[in-house]
Amino acid sequence: MPPRPQHEGPTVTRSFRLSLALATTVVAALALTACSAGGSTGSDGTVTDGKLTIATGQPAYSPWVEDNKPQSGKGFESAVAYAVAKQMGYAKSDVVWKRSTFDSAVAPGPKDWDLNLQQFSISSQRKKAVDMSSPYYTTTQAVVTTAKSKAKDDTTVAALKQDTIGVAAGSTSIASVKQVLGVTPQVFNSNDDAVLALKSGQIDAIVTDLPTAFTMSGAQLDDGAVSAQFPADGKGDQFGFVLPKDSALTAKVDKALKALDDDGTLAALQKQWLSSATNTPVLK
Repeated sequence: MPPRPQHEGPTVTRSFRLSLALATTVVAALALTACSAGGSTGSDGTVTDGKLTIATGQPAYSPWVEDNKPQSGKGFESAVAYAVAKQMGYAKSDVVWKRSTFDSAVAPGPKDWDLNLQQFSISSQRKKAVDMSSPYYTTTQAVVTTAKSKAKDDTTVAALKQDTIGVAAGSTSIASVKQVLGVTPQVFNSNDDAVLALKSGQIDAIVTDLPTAFTMSGAQLDDGAVSAQFPADGKGDQFGFVLPKDSALTAKVDKALKALDDDGTLAALQKQWLSSATNTPVLK
């Protein structure tokens, strides 16, 4: 009998090892793909089967979330989140809240939540890294005053146009003041400069977008107030939910938001939490 080739055994072993390595690589790639598409493990496309995990900032501020408790359903974004969840078929008890930073939410990579909302403006740049829903809110312009300002009680166009208005350079507020009030505002290099002018009495009020107005009045002014907001014109920044890239839930969220827009729920929640609860009337 001729001698067995000495290379037969090692060749079989090497082939097996190569096959095993290839299989491991394929499995790892599939796992990475799943994570990149959102890391969902639930049969309904969620990170946890039967639960809808929603993230927001830490802390989350009024009027978007009241008392930093999104689970309460109080505050505009908290209320919108529960309304969307209900439209998608999830009970309030099926909603799980998490916290995330703003920057990590819009960065590429897997997520441990299904939806995230913390005033994310919809942009084509962000859509390269994550999914973004259709808008649930379009920002309006608002008026910031102080307790000492003569504009503090001016909630009509006729009254406010008699005041000295400040705006930040390059902002959409400039055009809004001209169009709605019919006056030319004083333009400052930045919102910070406008705040200093309001504090010193150089101007009577600042006009800026509503989210900035709430931050400005609460964090930059000791006696600040958002005294009024402009009528909605549909030209402001649009806020949308952030979802993991290629999420199976994106179309469902869009469908839910359309239903809530069609039946007037979004408008009612906006009035409840961004107008009535904050005592911020719409200019007439």
